[in-house]
Formats: sequence, C-alpha cells, structure tokens
Amino acid sequence: MTHQMGPLEGELRLVKPNHCRRVVVLGAPRVGKTAILRRFLADGFEQHYVPTTEDFYSKLYHIRGEAYQIDLLDASKERDFPAKRRLSILTGDIFLLVFSVDDRESFNEVHSLRDEIVVAKSKLTKPKENREFPIIICGNKADLGSERTVSRSEICKCLGRDSTLFEVSAKDTTNLEGLFEALVELGGLPTETCPSLHRDISIRSYQALRSRIRSKREIRALALDGPCGAVHPLARRPSFNSDLRRVMGPTTPKRSRPIDKCQIQ
Repeated sequence: MTHQMGPLEGELRLVKPNHCRRVVVLGAPRVGKTAILRRFLADGFEQHYVPTTEDFYSKLYHIRGEAYQIDLLDASKERDFPAKRRLSILTGDIFLLVFSVDDRESFNEVHSLRDEIVVAKSKLTKPKENREFPIIICGNKADLGSERTVSRSEICKCLGRDSTLFEVSAKDTTNLEGLFEALVELGGLPTETCPSLHRDISIRSYQALRSRIRSKREIRALALDGPCGAVHPLARRPSFNSDLRRVMGPTTPKRSRPIDKCQIQ
C-alpha cells in the first residue's frame, strides 16, 4: 500500500534542509531538562516533577516569508544505552547539557557528556579540521541560592572559561532568554526563533499561512503578520534508520555485480 503523506508531513517537506536544526538535550534525571524545553516551546512551567514521557518535540516557524524548523531531542532516556546515545549525539547540530546546581553528581555527568560529544563528533570531521562543537552547558535551579553544591568558580575551573555556560532557573525564567538566544545563534538561525521574538499560533493557522504563497494583505487578514511559530502536535522521534541516514549521508549507488561475501572477524 502506498503511504499517503498527511498535511503536516507536507509542511515539513517545505522546510529547506539548511533551515532545520536538531538540538540534543542531555543530562541526569530531575535536573529540569523538560522544564527548560517547555519554556522554549512557550508551554509554561510544571510546579511538580513529572517524569519525562515525550522525548522529541518540533517547532515550525514562519519568519520573513521563510519556513524554519527546530527539533528538540531529550536523549536522557538513553543513559544506559551507550550505542543509542552515541547515535543521538551524531545526529545533533547543537547540544544542551543540563545539570542542577544543587546536585554535584549531575554536574560530573555533564562533564563526562561533553567529552563524549567531542570524541563522537570528531570522528565525523577531517583530521586537520579545527572544528568547535556547538555545546551549551546549563546549570539549572539557580533560584535555590544557598542550597547549591556547585559554585560558579568551580564550574569555570572544570569546564574552562571558554565554555558557553548559563546559570538559569526554569522556575522563575532567570537567564533563559540569554540561553535561548545562544542556542539559535549557535544554530545559525534567525533571532526571531527565540520564544520572546515571535508569536505562537496553532498548527492549523500555520498550515493556512504556509499552504500557498500569500500576499501581505492576506497575511494581515489571517492576523499572522510578523514572525510566528507553532509546535508540531504529531512530532515523533525519527526511526533508527532515519538517524543513520542523517549521519551517513546519501546511500551509495547499488553495484551492478554482487560483491564477494566477507567474514566478520
């Protein structure tokens, strides 16, 4: 049976590849990763801890007549699956490593994760290529004050002063704007993808806006003038094969003759 592409799938195909970015979020449990992602998606703050059920989010944007897309992958469930976590790392364009300032073990984990990202991504670069990887380290729960167990001076000493570091509070939004600005800047995306610089609309309104080329008058009639964004309600984690293709690039052409079998040592 031929797969019929739904309207939302069609919208995703309208986004140019160089307008898409995947943010991979890593860190220990209960450090506030989901709370930070919800703030980025303009979805408020959940006062009580709720274990993560969704691990993939996608937001679509209409900015100056162009479509953009940011995918957010919370790969924290893969802590016990090194190979799967490594694949998630290889598919990432930007990395957000989150720890809690009142949890020393979560800080130690971020330190190890940063090294793992550098090693994994370095295998995809040319030997002589001096490439900096877009990693942001985020110390959450800065509102706790005296309850913190990791000082800023210690963080800078362990991670280096060249690290992109933010101390934030997902609860009271301290420094979140700066964190989100850094994310989109490292991703080479328009500044209007920051939550405070665009209007949030429904996915139906987004589809109406992007369904065809519209005049400025039609856009104003839809009350959608200016930068806007919509959370994709049916976003699902890409398949294992899709992630492999993302890492390996286009498949090589089929050989005209079968190759000899080889033994795996």
